[in-house]
Amino acid sequence: MTTPPPSIDISGSSDGGGDDGAASDGGGDEASPSAAPDVPAPDPADYPGMDENTPEGAEQAFRYYMALMIWGYQTGDVEELESRAAESCNTCADNSAEIASNASLGLYWSRTQIEDVGTKYYDSKDYDYEVGYVFFLGAHSEPSGEGAEMREEPRAEYTAVSVMDWQGDRWKVVAINLTREGE
Repeated sequence: MTTPPPSIDISGSSDGGGDDGAASDGGGDEASPSAAPDVPAPDPADYPGMDENTPEGAEQAFRYYMALMIWGYQTGDVEELESRAAESCNTCADNSAEIASNASLGLYWSRTQIEDVGTKYYDSKDYDYEVGYVFFLGAHSEPSGEGAEMREEPRAEYTAVSVMDWQGDRWKVVAINLTREGE
């Protein structure tokens, strides 16, 4: 039996975009904590097959979800992110709430970039698939907890695991577990 991954603090994720590991949103400039950086939304065309009911579609849909989440932390926008999460995904709801809370205080992540290492899907007894995603997240600044202070985060490697279910006409994220290497 597969148990969904536990809830996590996504304090250092990615912006996702692009295919074949060439993703970048322009990376690196530091934004004022009172203004969201001008970061383009992830392009669904960079995630071919994400709306196909295939294992590869589940992988692409999870990459897109992670890109949307990082973009949300950078812009405060969670509309598309929330449409890609299952209602039962507590981690998803927690991240959306944190993004909205930060945005209400004028706190946003600076630009960053994702370097894909790879994805792999696994069959799941209780869900359609589990997807593993390894990536590097570029250096960036982000709010440090409750205050308006920003902290610098170095480039780091992450492993994300998601439970994915095909619901209606798309993949939905049911649960996420994110681990920063070395922690």
